[in-house]
Amino acid sequence: MALTPQDAEDIVAGRHGDPFSVLGLHQVEGKWVVRAFVPGAQSIEAIDPKTGRRITTLLPVDGAQGLFEGAASRRKNRFAYHLSVTRDGHHWIADDPYRFGPVMGEWDEYLIGEGTHRQLWHVLGAHVRDHEGVAGTHFSVWAPNAARVSVVGDFNTWDGRRHLLRRRGATGVWETFIPGVGEGAVYKFEVLDSNHHLLPQKADPVGFGSEHPPRTGSVVRQINGYDWPDAGWMTKRAAKQRFDQPISVYEVHLGSWRRVPEDGNRPLSYLEHAEQLVSYVKDLGFTHIELMPISEFPFDGSWGYQPVGLFAPTIRHGTPDEFRALISACHAAEIGVILDWVPGHFPEDAHGLAKFDGTALYEHADPKEGFHPDWNTMVFNYGRAEVSNYLIANALYWLQEHHVDGLRVDAVASMLYRDYSRKEGEWIPNKDGGRENLEAIAFLQNMNTTTNGEVEGIMTVAEESTAFPGVSAPTDAGGLGFGFKWNMGWMNDTLSYMAEDPVHRKFHHSKMTFGLHYAFSENFILPLSHDEVVHGKGSMLDKMPGEDLEKFANLRAYYGFMWGHPGKKLIFMGSEFAQRAEWNHDSSLDWHLLDVDLHRGVQTLVRDLNALYRAHPALHTLDAKPEGFEWIEENSGDESIFAWVRRGTGDTPAMLVVSNFTPVTRTERRIGVPEQGHWVERLNTNSEFYGGDGRGNMGGVRSEEIAASGRAQSIRITLPPLTTLFFEVERG
Repeated sequence: MALTPQDAEDIVAGRHGDPFSVLGLHQVEGKWVVRAFVPGAQSIEAIDPKTGRRITTLLPVDGAQGLFEGAASRRKNRFAYHLSVTRDGHHWIADDPYRFGPVMGEWDEYLIGEGTHRQLWHVLGAHVRDHEGVAGTHFSVWAPNAARVSVVGDFNTWDGRRHLLRRRGATGVWETFIPGVGEGAVYKFEVLDSNHHLLPQKADPVGFGSEHPPRTGSVVRQINGYDWPDAGWMTKRAAKQRFDQPISVYEVHLGSWRRVPEDGNRPLSYLEHAEQLVSYVKDLGFTHIELMPISEFPFDGSWGYQPVGLFAPTIRHGTPDEFRALISACHAAEIGVILDWVPGHFPEDAHGLAKFDGTALYEHADPKEGFHPDWNTMVFNYGRAEVSNYLIANALYWLQEHHVDGLRVDAVASMLYRDYSRKEGEWIPNKDGGRENLEAIAFLQNMNTTTNGEVEGIMTVAEESTAFPGVSAPTDAGGLGFGFKWNMGWMNDTLSYMAEDPVHRKFHHSKMTFGLHYAFSENFILPLSHDEVVHGKGSMLDKMPGEDLEKFANLRAYYGFMWGHPGKKLIFMGSEFAQRAEWNHDSSLDWHLLDVDLHRGVQTLVRDLNALYRAHPALHTLDAKPEGFEWIEENSGDESIFAWVRRGTGDTPAMLVVSNFTPVTRTERRIGVPEQGHWVERLNTNSEFYGGDGRGNMGGVRSEEIAASGRAQSIRITLPPLTTLFFEVERG
């Protein structure tokens, strides 16, 4: 193809939409011609990469500074070459990126265009590889409405004219291979919109690494070749994450769990967490760690819930392989890892996804659909096949490439309803005139079907705060397909009850019992998450009424109530030792409090509750089934007493749980029991080990044929103030 003046002008201006048709090696009138664009170059030769001999001298093109071309009259066939460049007395030899053919295959193009490329990250992003026998990095990005896309970085002095990408057919994907660029290179994409307006430089939507904030560049990271040591865990995790298993989750913000004061108060690295966090969680008996979002995000104060680099573990704590080392350490300790995943929205930051190619590409164009008023963020367009594909591939990426055991999907309610947090006239009804976001519902169903179908043994969890039906029901039954749902109603009701002065609790008795009316409608997790200890809500201890000793007793009794209640368990870091201050993401937890007996006692209680929960099937095997629960005393409001039985399958011994939420000791209190036998006191939140005064039942009581609570058999117990007791029947 002959060089036209317009081609030359567009190449020099960096606006040519098809640079590979001009630059590189081409046949012109039967001769091979080499063209290269190297701004500032004074002379260029094409040389043989094997012999170093000159093939041809490239001459400057008139009126096109930096553009050179030369004919290789003696060459009959296509050939490899290097460029020998001289500028300002400096000389170097470089490979010409425009001499290389495409990397993407037609099948990849087809799947991307169809929106069904489940391993999208294998194709898009930056991949260190050999191509046509040369080492370098393949860059690829989706920008269908761009007039031109280039990659910029230190390797080309951030000059967007130097490495323009090749458009791949109708898919909207652009790609190039840049020889010599490798691991650790910082880069961004420079995009001209359809009107040839220059957009802010964009981070890679499928980048595997990022610079340290506040810098916003993507970083080339090699994610292949990690030697996973967790085969044993991966083969048995499915059995450990079933509905009938004990699941007790410790929610963690890696930036503030523990800091290093002597080193500028920095947060721990992934490798330090692998040692310190994992051993701590193992010691307390939690089965899972839930990590607040670790996909790269620009603003610390968002806690990760406004992500920009959805495929990049945040560099705040280390590299992708160091993050994998943390996952490996968890698995070695037989601890599952749940990752907070945020497919509901993304921030407006100029380097992010918003208006990526000058159009509303990932988001809706209409702010009534594409802007979230609660968080000033953009809403994904789930109805666009490529966007849905992007997000589902991202879910698979964390599960497959990083061996994450589950995803907790943030803010599902905001995705399900078009009018979520919007006033009348600020939202657009669906095609049927309703408020449900049908596209988001289909996306969530597809995500759950795909992830569970592709990756064995994983779990998905919905943070969903409404009464939307079937969140954890199978998709073939019309449900969303999640494994579990956070029970936000239980959390709100019970915390509201606990905040009451005990003298008034009898008027709010139903707040503790109402949750059992719907407890088996979903597979629930009972969450005491980070959201309950920020923004002026105070710490868990702070929520409790009374003087200090009463606060601790209330909290211990509440934790006992929670661990005895149907549903899996989740608490946020610091709550396990009764942190006094509300959570601050900029500082460490107050670990010095463990020098105080009362705080250490709460920690000991949580450890023992986890041990009890894991060891006794009655407390977990029928969590999601009504036959696993029976009220003994549901209506003792005047005494603020609750009593119920938990059951397992077969001959599993029953567990009786009794809570007293008044500061009054109930001596010789009769509680009906479902069967005769010796009822062993397995746990007493008033134990001296936990900071209580030790009153209890001397290890257990024997049932008597005296009717109580509607049962023929009963036990006579001492029920200490602000206490929860666990009794297990010992038959015979």
